[in-house]
Amino acid sequence: MFAFALVALSSFTLSQTDAPVEADVVLRGATIYDGTDQPGKVGDVAIKDDRIVAVGKFQVKGKPRMLDCAGMIVSPGFIDLHTHSDFPLQEKKTNANYNYQTQGVTTVVTGNCGFGPVDVEAYFSKLEAIGQGTNVIHQVPHNAVREKAMGNANREPTSAELQKMEELVDKGMKAGAWGLATGLIYNPGTYANTDELVALAKIAAQHKGFYASHIRNENTEVLAAIAEIIAIARRAGLRVHISHIKVSGRSAWGKGPDVIAMIRRARKEGVDVTADQYPYTASSTSLTATVIPARFREGSTIDLIKRLDDADLGPKMKKAIEQSIKGHLGGRSIRVARYSKNPAWQGKDLLAIAVSEKKSALDIVIDITRNGGAQIVNFGMNDEEMRLFMKEPYVATASDGSSMIPALTVPHPRSYGTFSRKIGRFAIEDELITIAQAIRSSSGLPADILRLPKRGYIKTGYYADIVVFDPKTFRDKATFDQPHQHSTGVRYLFVNGQLAIDDSRATEKLAGRVLRHGKE
Repeated sequence: MFAFALVALSSFTLSQTDAPVEADVVLRGATIYDGTDQPGKVGDVAIKDDRIVAVGKFQVKGKPRMLDCAGMIVSPGFIDLHTHSDFPLQEKKTNANYNYQTQGVTTVVTGNCGFGPVDVEAYFSKLEAIGQGTNVIHQVPHNAVREKAMGNANREPTSAELQKMEELVDKGMKAGAWGLATGLIYNPGTYANTDELVALAKIAAQHKGFYASHIRNENTEVLAAIAEIIAIARRAGLRVHISHIKVSGRSAWGKGPDVIAMIRRARKEGVDVTADQYPYTASSTSLTATVIPARFREGSTIDLIKRLDDADLGPKMKKAIEQSIKGHLGGRSIRVARYSKNPAWQGKDLLAIAVSEKKSALDIVIDITRNGGAQIVNFGMNDEEMRLFMKEPYVATASDGSSMIPALTVPHPRSYGTFSRKIGRFAIEDELITIAQAIRSSSGLPADILRLPKRGYIKTGYYADIVVFDPKTFRDKATFDQPHQHSTGVRYLFVNGQLAIDDSRATEKLAGRVLRHGKE
């Protein structure tokens, strides 16, 4: 069963005078959650062109389309702060972003974990040329910037190389990027020290941007990694954001409350630090980043394989990988999501593959590494700590997923179910958090984190990015075994005032826009 709070119409501040409102569409009789932490309120919403023109109780003129939304929830369209949709959005088969639309998402952020296009203006031009099903926001990707300036080198940059990186960040920010994003477990960003990150974050700060980071460690050194991003905030003088906050790895379980205490203390001291989270206890990334220590990953893939074959270094490298595998339950907690060389391994864990192949888990890792690598799902989080992070008011909802269509791969279900799972299961069904908090974490809060004008709230004058969903059926259907399943329950989805989903059916309209920082 579920329940959601209703507030009388009189609690609305009417958005206009008593004069009739001219509108194209009116959503009638819905329970409106406006993106704040306030309970739902019964009322109407009027849309004209790409804007919300009235909220509450009002008269209309003309013959707008009247949509009966009784029993439905109306909320701002959701804003996903952390996606890896940079390249899928440039392809016609995935630019509609339908797997996100069915979750109620109207805006996605790219450039995360330091990956994505460095030439921001060229990227935006490609997106605008092909069209988008949702709005798109981009961040300058540190890994790609460092690669462009100095390759995959395990050292500090020279003064000339640092200057080149600063110029690339500055150019990206001027083109409309919203901040700088790093991925400090990935190459080559893992080799960057704090001073380098501060120098580049200062460039983002000059443009009133922010700094988002897949922090340096989410395992036993997670507290040191949190301390680093807080130090970057203080030294660079900008707001910072922790991507997909978690404590990952059984050896680190129990550190969640300490992470929360550290962030709360920093916020109390005036540091603007926020985070996002997906509501699952498994993560997903490359097998290489998961089990091969960074000290062995310098240079190209060919260099990495040469190290494996080196008479002196190879045994040391294999021993380190084997130790890492042991920390993942001997390979039982690592499941192959995508491996083009042998699709039959997809959906199976490393240990099960090893048994079937009559090899060790180490042998399987080496085979995969020699044959182009694989994407994996890592079951490494504690459910209780995941729920603790979810309750924090500064933690937004974000998928860490990607625009995709059903395929034979077995990816993490978060690309299909993050927002519907957070709201439908954890708020409506489990009542772990209120519906208002779950919706705020998906709309108003990410808009505040981005400082995104005129979006993220149901307010007069704001852009009509709006989702209408049935609280009885708004649920995630994607599972770890069958991830390519769209969420259910979205009745209507408006992107810039145009219907992307109409009466539960996709319209295939590409009404999304590239949103440029400083130009909105």
